[in-house]
Amino acid sequence: MSLRRRTARTPQLLLAAALSGVLLAPPAAALTTHRPSPGGGVPLRVATYNIHAGAGPDGVFDLDRQVAELRSLDADVIGLQEVDRHWGARSAWRDLAGELARRLRMHVSFAPIYSLDPAEPGGPRAEFGVAVLSRHRIVKAENHEITRLSTQDPNPVPAPAPGFGEVVVRVRGLPVHVYVTHLDYRPDPAVRVSQVADTRRIMAEDRGPKILLGDFNAEPAAAELAPLWKELTDADPGAPTFPAQAPVKRIDFVAVSKGGPGNGGPHGGGGGPRGAVTVRRAWVPESTASDHRPVVADLLVRTRGR
Repeated sequence: MSLRRRTARTPQLLLAAALSGVLLAPPAAALTTHRPSPGGGVPLRVATYNIHAGAGPDGVFDLDRQVAELRSLDADVIGLQEVDRHWGARSAWRDLAGELARRLRMHVSFAPIYSLDPAEPGGPRAEFGVAVLSRHRIVKAENHEITRLSTQDPNPVPAPAPGFGEVVVRVRGLPVHVYVTHLDYRPDPAVRVSQVADTRRIMAEDRGPKILLGDFNAEPAAAELAPLWKELTDADPGAPTFPAQAPVKRIDFVAVSKGGPGNGGPHGGGGGPRGAVTVRRAWVPESTASDHRPVVADLLVRTRGR
């Protein structure tokens, strides 16, 4: 069972959208210009970044440092993990999702994993979760439940909980489904096995181009991730992402719908039917603004069948 679907379609819905977790950027950032490729697709740059609640490997909260890093990626869509929203002193009680969106002039959808009562009556709820930043208009957003082992319960058991975010963005009129996730961090893969099954079930309900962004807390060859690669292509950047100062493993991912022939990853061709997403290139920028490094991928999203 998922939380209610949230939609922001017109300026009149700005307040309602903001209250539900979808914020709209200023009009100047609402549109980007892409030229279709000769093969009939549209370029789209995406990224995933675990922002560690605004802190770097030094443990210092410095959102200016992360704003500069995110701006340098020049991505159209960014999936964020470990995002605080009035969560606590570690992030100065700030709304990181809303602040990053305003400073980068992007739309935002925030999907809380935890939403706790405010510290003081009448204050904002203390929330922690994932978010999507987008230069393109967000036309729909939903916070899905997947299996989780709560960090807020002293005796947790695996149970459905929110925090698997989904948005639909329009890229030259084409609806593109973007999902952002943060899988369980524990060495025992049992919860991640369930989370992968939940992820596949949720994504199977949608049609068209799909992009999954996230911190999977497992490396590409991990057995629990293997089912994902039946429907998705891993945009392999060829470099590790964690820990940021001297990375030794890749646990952060951009994955895209295969959609048919011609979507063979970084070296794949540009063919394929509507819904195919081709990975043109992917890379890991050097960065110590967080305890993870981001992954960036240049994609080609199909706009018509071939």
